[in-house]
Formats: sequence, structure tokens, C-alpha cells
Amino acid sequence: MYKLSLLDKNFNTLIKNVKEPSWMTQTRHEAFKKYTSLPLESSALYSKYSNANKLMTDNIFFNSSTLTNNKDDLDIFSDRIEELSKTSSILCKNSKIVQSFLPEEFEKKGIIITDITYAINKFSDLIQKYLNKNKLNYEEDKFLALSSAAFQNGYFIFIPKNIVLEDPIRVINYLSDDGFSSISRNIIVCEDFSKATLVQELYSPEVKVNNSQSQQQAYFELLEAHVMSNAQCEMVTLQSMNYDSINFSNRKAFVERDAKMSWSLALFGSQLSRYKVDSIMQGPGALAEDVEIIFGIGNQSFDITSNLIHVAPNTRGKVLVKSVLKDTSQSLFKGMIKINKNAKATESYLAGHAILLNKGAKSDAIPGLEIECNEVRATHSASVAQIDENQIFYLMSRGLSKELAKREIVGGFLEPISRKMGPTIRAWINYLIENKWLGKPLKLKIDEAMEQILEVEKSRYRENEDIFEKHYKYR
Repeated sequence: MYKLSLLDKNFNTLIKNVKEPSWMTQTRHEAFKKYTSLPLESSALYSKYSNANKLMTDNIFFNSSTLTNNKDDLDIFSDRIEELSKTSSILCKNSKIVQSFLPEEFEKKGIIITDITYAINKFSDLIQKYLNKNKLNYEEDKFLALSSAAFQNGYFIFIPKNIVLEDPIRVINYLSDDGFSSISRNIIVCEDFSKATLVQELYSPEVKVNNSQSQQQAYFELLEAHVMSNAQCEMVTLQSMNYDSINFSNRKAFVERDAKMSWSLALFGSQLSRYKVDSIMQGPGALAEDVEIIFGIGNQSFDITSNLIHVAPNTRGKVLVKSVLKDTSQSLFKGMIKINKNAKATESYLAGHAILLNKGAKSDAIPGLEIECNEVRATHSASVAQIDENQIFYLMSRGLSKELAKREIVGGFLEPISRKMGPTIRAWINYLIENKWLGKPLKLKIDEAMEQILEVEKSRYRENEDIFEKHYKYR
């Protein structure tokens, strides 16, 4: 066992026990040098807004040995085994796969879904090929460097050329109830003309306080998506961690010619969520979308960064983040459209909007542009506003209570985002929003309420109009 604050003294011991190729060990050392030298927030522009100091490194502990599969690991999934066994899914504890429900045809088609530690040894050349092609810059962020250097577990998903998966792959990850934190590195590869959707669920328990030592449980994640020519990859994240936990995630998508990467994030849990999403469109015709929903209560903080980086010509990027904040919760949206000098005929759109339900809630938005090329179309927008009292009065005059009126207004605020998702994803997100509003546990399960929401969402008309086109239409 060791503290995050003492990682520099335990790092060599940590990686000494890991059996992996020398190139990965070297990569870890390079990343660790950057981790120790970088500040919590690398940009001075964002430092005064950041709540990264909520991370208490003296109270974050890691298990020095990797976990092994144990029958007890499945206890936390007991109420969902039957449901998940009917889908393509993997169950993870502290980011280590403890059980898989995958069709036999996956292996026949060459699809790989396995632990990252196993994959690094078994498929070393394959992983090294993509990591060398799209090298990470560890100076970008302290926690990107941390996850690259000290990851203990994670998963590797490989979709071969021309393989199209119609049904999503479910990835359900629970942190252990012993209070130990987790660092994971997850790699997704979609080869040419392939298509896959992944739905990630993140949970953590209420940590039992030890009288001799307080603990703050954290989940650090690095997720890389390598989307090859004409491939499509969709990553849906439903973050429902305990309110006392911390969640830091760095996400990178490398999108090649005529390929598409879609991010869909619904962030509900943890005391501090810090997500940094970079979509790098490095092939002509590449498309990247990032749609995020945030719902904060109490003293929760959400620190969101989404960058659209256009390297090649004729690329399109879209970001839309919407926050709903109650009590004294806070959100910070940081976004950047970066268009390189060779990225002609590019279109890019970046927006962050927040609605405040209480006077103590707060939201900041800092969108930006860096354009080195003519013949492009790039716009950004941001807004923060309190809930409209006239709308509340109108709905109350039609028989709704004040609380129900607020919920209807919030539903209308989020609806343009959710309509772009499939009915099942919309139902899951609406179910979690409903539970959070009512103070119920943030955990997906098939109950009567879920069945009703699913029935409604499947019957709804899914609009085809592009919500991003509305922004360009009047400009």
C-alpha cells in the first residue's frame, strides 16, 4: 500500500513487479518524469478557476499489487448478472476484468477484448504500432502523465477491419469497497471500415472511514481511441460514482481519413470530475463529436475540457456541453478549436451552456479559437443563466408544482442533446437524472421505472435535423 503523495518513492517498486516489454517500461519512466514536474493545472489562464486542489494526495491510497480474480469480486454485480449476461459486456473491478459475457463469434472474427496488462505482452507489436503512430505529449497534463506512468489495470479492445458491431459493448467498472484508488489505461482500436459502440458505466462505493487514516477514493483514467480510415467509434460514458470520490479522465481520439469519433458523456457522480477530451482529426474528411450532460448537486465540481484539433483539410468537429447545477455545485467548461495551417475547408463548432437552479450554484465557460488557416468556418458560444421565473410561473399556472416545473424546464434544456442519442442511451441517462433528482442511488438496473422510460423513449420520434447546423444557419 502506498500514498499518491509518495508515488515518487514507490514508483520503481511498483513497475518492478510488472512483467511487460522493455519499451513499455521505458514509456512509463518518460511519463513519470513529466508527472513529477508538472503543476495541477498546466495553463495559467485556467488556474484560478480550477478546483483540482480538492484532490488530497495524502489521503489517496493504492494497492501495490495487482488484483487477482476472486469469486467475491462478483458480489457487487450480483443484481445485474442476469441482465448483463444477455449482452456483450465485461465486468471490471478496479479496471481489471473479472468476468466477460462475449459471444463466441467475437474470437472467430478476430475481435480482442482483454486486460491491458495481458494485451501488452500478448499483442505487444500491435499495441506498440498504434502507440508509436499517435504518440502522447506528456507535458500537456499532469494526470495524463500519471495514468501513462502508473496504470495498474485497464482494457484493450480491438475491432478488426470491416467488422461492424450493431449492438454495443458494455463495460461496467466498480471500484472496490476497501477505499483503494485505481489508475487505468484503456486502448480502443477500430481498424479500417469497422464500427463499434462502447457503453462505459463507472461506479464507486461509499468508502468506510478508517479511524486511523482517512481515505479519498479516486479513479484516474487514460482512454485512447485510434479510429482508422472510414471507421466509426462511439464511446458513451455514464459516470455514477459516489459523491465523496474523485474522477480524473484524459481521453484522446486519433481520427483518420473519413472516420468518425463520437463521445457521449453523462456526468452525475463524484465530488470532483475532471475530464479532458481531445479529438485530433488527422485524416481528410474526419469527423469528431463530443456531447456532454452534467448534473451537479451539493458541492460537486465538474471541470470539463474539450479540444477540437484539426490537422487535415475537410474535417468537421462539434462540441456541445450542457450543465444543470443545483445548490452550491460548480462547473467549468474549457474548450479550444485549433485549426492547423493545412486544414482548409474545415468546419468546427464549440458550445458550453449552463442553467443554475440555485443562487449558490456557479458556472464558468472559457471557449477559444486558434486558427492558422483561411477558408474555414469556426464558431463558439457560451452562456450561463438562472432558471427563468416566468417559465416556472407559466408551468405552475398549468397545475405543476414548482419542483415539477423546474424539472420540465431542465428536460427541455437537455432535450436537444439527448435526441441525438439512441432510445436506449436516452432512457439510461433519463433514468439516472430522475434518480439523482429524487435522491435515489445512481445505478442502472432494469426495474419498473426503467421499463417505463424505455417504452417512452422507443416511441419518441428521433429528429434527423443536425442541432449543430442550427448554429451555422443564422451566421
